[in-house]
Amino acid sequence: MGDESWSPPPVLLTVDLVILTLREGQLCVLLVERGEDPFAGRQALPGGFLNHAGESILDAAHRELSEETALGAGWVHLEQLATYGDADRDPRGRVVSVAHLAIAPGLPEPIAGTDAAAASWVPVDAVLSGELRLAFDHNRIVADGTERARRKLEFSPLATAFCTDPFTITELQQVYEAVWGIELDTRNFYRKVQAVKGFITSAGSGRKATGGRPAQLFRAGPGTVLSPPLIRPVPSIAKEEKEGGGE
Repeated sequence: MGDESWSPPPVLLTVDLVILTLREGQLCVLLVERGEDPFAGRQALPGGFLNHAGESILDAAHRELSEETALGAGWVHLEQLATYGDADRDPRGRVVSVAHLAIAPGLPEPIAGTDAAAASWVPVDAVLSGELRLAFDHNRIVADGTERARRKLEFSPLATAFCTDPFTITELQQVYEAVWGIELDTRNFYRKVQAVKGFITSAGSGRKATGGRPAQLFRAGPGTVLSPPLIRPVPSIAKEEKEGGGE
């Protein structure tokens, strides 16, 4: 028999949002400056507590996105990333966070909402390197969200959404390099992209390269899954391929 005097420990539930986009060739994450304690003045991911018992987790995520950054639900598609529940992650008590991820092109400059002092796009590298220490365990959450984004580019045609239609293979490669954080060998990348059925389709030629022939143009193809996938090379191999001119 159980202990009749037992009662569940108090646990608070929050949502945190990892919103990623490309800006000036860099993968960036949306951060807000916390307007209140704990960690007042420190940068953090947008997020907050559920409003009431009847509010769904996804509704809370969209509400927090709107309240802290003025980005409405129409701007991004949120998906659950992971749940974070270490006992000491929040000085206010036992707080469990359900983190959500969105990766989208063309996101505007954010405007701080009612719960944040400021909102801005910050290069992911500054967070991953530890140069920028975020509030709570948000460095870890950004790292997990970035890894999810990098995996998405391996198995889905997401990268084409960040290219102007039509685009060149070079422009597509620049998206992969920005998200993966590595330089890729151009010939090797071209060969691998062309081998993926339904990834891209020819749009003829049009833009004349400096001192050369017009560049080949492409559009996103009908495929929704990359087969074979574009497996991300480890940085050392990517460097060897680039220096050696590919396989």
